[in-house]
Amino acid sequence: MKATAGGPFAPLREQLAGAAGAFADAPGGLSGILAGMVDDVDRALREKLEIFPVCHHSPASALAMARRLREKQPKVIYLEMCEDLTPLLGELRNCRLPVALQAFATDLDGFPSGWGPLSVIAPITESSAEYQAIAYALDTPGVELVAVDRSADHVFQWLPRPEEDSGPEQRETPPEEAELHGDAVGVEIGDLRPRFAELEEHLLRHGKVRHWSEWWDQYVEQPLSGADYDTYRQVMVLIGSLFRRLTPADGERRAVDEDRERHMWTRMREHLAATGADPGDCLYVCGAFHAASHVEQFGLEATGPGFDITPRTATRWLYGLIPSSHSAIEAQFGLAGGSVSIAAATWEKALRRGGVKPYKLAGKAADPSRAARPLPVAAAPSPVTDRLSGFLSSAPALDALDESELLGWCVDIVRLARRNGYQSSTADAIAVFETSVLLAGLRGRARPTPYDFQDAAITCIEKDVVPGRRDVRRLCEILLGGDRIGQVGYAAMPPLARDVFDRLEPLGLDLSKRTIQRALLDFTADPHLLPCSHLLWMLRYLLKDDTVRPIMGERRLGERPIQESWDLALVRQQRSIIELGYEGVTVEQVVEQRLRRSVHDPSATAAVALAAVEDSILYLGARRFTDELGERAVHLLAAERTVDDAPEVLRRIRRLLAHYRATGADLPAWCEAFVTAGYAHYCTLLPTAFVDEETGVRQVAAMLGFLFSMESLALALGCDRNQLELAVRQSHPEAPAKVALAWAAQAQLGLLPRAELRARCAELLDNPLVVPAFPLYMSGFVQALDPAPGLTPYVVELLSDAFAKLPDRVLLPWLPMLIATLRREAPEMVPVLVREAGRTFPGNVAALDTWTPPWSRTAPAAPPVAASGPVGGLLARHPAACDAVAALLGCEGGWASGDGPGPEQGLVARHPETAEAVAALLAG
Repeated sequence: MKATAGGPFAPLREQLAGAAGAFADAPGGLSGILAGMVDDVDRALREKLEIFPVCHHSPASALAMARRLREKQPKVIYLEMCEDLTPLLGELRNCRLPVALQAFATDLDGFPSGWGPLSVIAPITESSAEYQAIAYALDTPGVELVAVDRSADHVFQWLPRPEEDSGPEQRETPPEEAELHGDAVGVEIGDLRPRFAELEEHLLRHGKVRHWSEWWDQYVEQPLSGADYDTYRQVMVLIGSLFRRLTPADGERRAVDEDRERHMWTRMREHLAATGADPGDCLYVCGAFHAASHVEQFGLEATGPGFDITPRTATRWLYGLIPSSHSAIEAQFGLAGGSVSIAAATWEKALRRGGVKPYKLAGKAADPSRAARPLPVAAAPSPVTDRLSGFLSSAPALDALDESELLGWCVDIVRLARRNGYQSSTADAIAVFETSVLLAGLRGRARPTPYDFQDAAITCIEKDVVPGRRDVRRLCEILLGGDRIGQVGYAAMPPLARDVFDRLEPLGLDLSKRTIQRALLDFTADPHLLPCSHLLWMLRYLLKDDTVRPIMGERRLGERPIQESWDLALVRQQRSIIELGYEGVTVEQVVEQRLRRSVHDPSATAAVALAAVEDSILYLGARRFTDELGERAVHLLAAERTVDDAPEVLRRIRRLLAHYRATGADLPAWCEAFVTAGYAHYCTLLPTAFVDEETGVRQVAAMLGFLFSMESLALALGCDRNQLELAVRQSHPEAPAKVALAWAAQAQLGLLPRAELRARCAELLDNPLVVPAFPLYMSGFVQALDPAPGLTPYVVELLSDAFAKLPDRVLLPWLPMLIATLRREAPEMVPVLVREAGRTFPGNVAALDTWTPPWSRTAPAAPPVAASGPVGGLLARHPAACDAVAALLGCEGGWASGDGPGPEQGLVARHPETAEAVAALLAG
């Protein structure tokens, strides 16, 4: 519908055109903007479907909405809200505002994978026009509420996709302020703010205010809070038109706004055609920005082309309510801190002063028997008259100084400041009062606003010191209303959240309080509390915040708890539990889904699968499901081509094997398969890992630890030990730490005699070119203590020899590098080395002078033994085997000649029973 040249706004249009010609350098452009704004107002007011323009969380909009609903009594309310959020509105009865309607999706289909999870929220406060409309529609029989805005799926469909792997662009907000909303995309009714930076800067500078929220409160909220409906409506459309005409026409946001308007008008026309409702009985509630729409589909009599609404994607959306707060809303939508709290205080004051009766949802659903009761006859629409001329030409009536109100603020802020550590007094209260009046006068207003009072309090009380956690600005926000935090009622929660609260009832706590409560569990006195403990540990596993926090107690394999202590913040952290309910019906189901998803993730490794197996035993105890995860671990281990996770794999499989052995149950088939697969896998990769520069010493040591510690089980399951020997023989490392590790592995397998190992290490200490790198060799030997614990005495010996042989000029620069290397590469094995040194060295200084190292003592000569009998025959037939055993035990030398016994004969003489038994066994 086009605006007529005449009409009630013709004088205003001519007046504005004259002003543009008198004051503007280019009157043509300004005149067109001003005349266009008047045309937008005329067009919106002449529309057959009554348009109610609003601004989000605006007390003036809420007051005008309450008045208009009681006067018009509409039968259909079209609301600018995501159409798929409508079923949630009835659950607002069971909540304490502010809360937020939420659409949540984790399984994406049709969106880039990097965007997940997707979340859309729409906060609702009591001092908002949308809540008044919702409460009226739900509690008035025969009234239909229709959400006409795009769905949550379309919110993300219409977002630009510059990069497939990056998430949707969102406003940066401090985590501590937006924690209730997380990283959700906010959707609100009436996002009314200049989208032209120069305009906002101009308004703030000439309005003598600090930020946009203060400008809006001073120049829009206060004048419109007591205005009649026609004036309110025309002014709001005028402001929306101004901001719209100064928005860049080629911006992406402008295109999305226009598509939203086409969507809403299309949905309204479809509903009217389907129901046959009279447009005169309907009310369209939308943001003032959309009320001045220029799209072709605007109006019920629009002749523009239809708008094709794209189908939703296959993404599965889940819906619910989460708690919100004033600070979370401010952070989400870029409002000044405390502005929503001040708006709530303004709303309550306006209700007391103006006598407006607001709509408020009852605690339970309306009586169905009242549904057939007819509605009162709607008031006839009043003719369109020009209210803008009077509003724009006359200065707003300034409120007189309310001394009692200001004095109350000043006294209360001083009292609150003293409680928070400030050295404030009565003199500060007087100073805040006078400064507030002074600032208001400088800013052109007779009555100080809450913002004037806040500035005065900061100047007079805070100065430059904040003694506690809260500054004066925050104290003023608390004084003027505080950060009100909503709460979702029990009946409005998803089944999982209700199940959690029901199962924790035996704790005897008041789970409706927002405070952190301490739960003490003594299982000896109250064994029936064990299910509560099990549930709390599952919540701790699923929730990474402090919703449930253990103070005493831990969850480990094979341990039975005796006592536990917990800090519970289930109501304060409602959002976490509610969003957990989007993943399943019970906590156990969510745990199972997450474990299965973690092991089947493309980036999953064998270590991740073993961790999932352990978590499954701890939290679920389902043998079949645990075996499924274990089989996945075997598959992942066989498919790995690196050994980066070898230390984690070794640590977890050892713990799992110990658990199964301790419980007395049969070893699962997947454990046997994992050991055999790991034995073959690590034997195959061992030569490559020794020479690969990207593979660290810890990884190689963990591979050897797996092979040596699992050797007996692997051989019992059919593995071949020759595979391990061949892998060690084929390993030819060059890095010092890996060289020492290879020597230790050869010694453990019997491929390197102890005497030869001593000779190699002595050669390293004698070579001055190698001595600076000797700490790296020591690091390798210390790492080898896990796969070859029998080398611990020798490592102590080697380190002692180094301290004894190296001169001070070499040892002193060498020590810091040794300590740093051991701390960096083998911190967990140093205590083993220290304990062995404690057993080897004397316990006091006095004994040190006469102490002889055990490795330097010589064995006494044994009496000659004739090489006769079965033992002599055995030694004569197998001299090479006897030489190998003697060398392994540290005996040097060859066979004795005719003039005396050799070391082998001395060995036989010292252990005749053993020699006779072996001889009898071999003689058969």
